[in-house]
Amino acid sequence: TNCIIIGMAGSGKTTLMQRINSHIHQYKLPSYIINLDPAVYSIPYEPNIDIRDTINYKNVMKQYKLGPNGGILTCLNLFSTKFDQVINLIDKRQNELEYVFIDTPGQIEVFTWSASGQIITETLAATYPTILIYVIDTPRCQDPITFMSNMTYACSILYKTKLPFLIVFNKIDIKNHLFALNWMQSI
Repeated sequence: TNCIIIGMAGSGKTTLMQRINSHIHQYKLPSYIINLDPAVYSIPYEPNIDIRDTINYKNVMKQYKLGPNGGILTCLNLFSTKFDQVINLIDKRQNELEYVFIDTPGQIEVFTWSASGQIITETLAATYPTILIYVIDTPRCQDPITFMSNMTYACSILYKTKLPFLIVFNKIDIKNHLFALNWMQSI
């Protein structure tokens, strides 16, 4: 099963990936970890496939005279043209792997609304069972407007991709998520 981790910048996607990585190693779950964020300086886990191994974000920005988001988008575009190679690597181990976890850029719109993000998502979904995991920063959602913005964004991605969708309330050690559950149940 492919698990594509998406969420707003700062929602804790990379920390969640670190915990997932620890879990799969602790319980010896055969899995692949893929990093699709070309702009991240360092990550607290060792991915099996890392966009940064094939595409240099700073060079792309310089070569095409782009800003940060344009650089990320162009890196994803370049990477998506060779995504069949990623699928081939997964295919080679398909009988061994239980999960493939994909960490996406913090700039959610660059992945979810771009052609390259759509190519990557649809290619994964056409090949293997795929789920989207939308990570929400729980402390930020104490504000009803931020909460509703996240829910609206999550719904729009759900309807766009038509894939199974899981919402994860992250950082519940800082702020309990029960207020959000109450809001959702009272609607």
